[in-house]
Formats: sequence, C-alpha cells, structure tokens
Amino acid sequence: MSKSMLDHTKSVLKRVSFDVDLFCKELSKAYKFLLPYELEELTNWLLKFTEEKPELRQCILNVN
Repeated sequence: MSKSMLDHTKSVLKRVSFDVDLFCKELSKAYKFLLPYELEELTNWLLKFTEEKPELRQCILNVN
C-alpha cells in the first residue's frame, strides 16, 4: 500500500502543478503521511519534475 500512496501523491502533485499554492499544500500533506524512504524518493522525483517549473521549487524548500 505504501508504494501506491507514493504513486498517488505524485499523481496529485502533477495535477495541481498549475497552482503554486495548491501544490505547496498537497506537498505539505505528503510530507506528513509518507514514510522516510518514500520522502527521499519523492524529493528526488520533485527535483526532476520542477526542473521545467522553477516556481514550484519554493515549495520544496518550504517543506524541507
């Protein structure tokens, strides 16, 4: 189930990436519920995902 939660989180973040505030809220929720090793994987994914969307990078910094 954990893996599916990580996949679900990525899916949600992709869908809300048009809105920085919403993206930050969803990312904050994810950091509360995911396990430490999942957070590491999510962070790596986020760094790649936000390469083309630099406005979303501030959310990563605010959560970490």
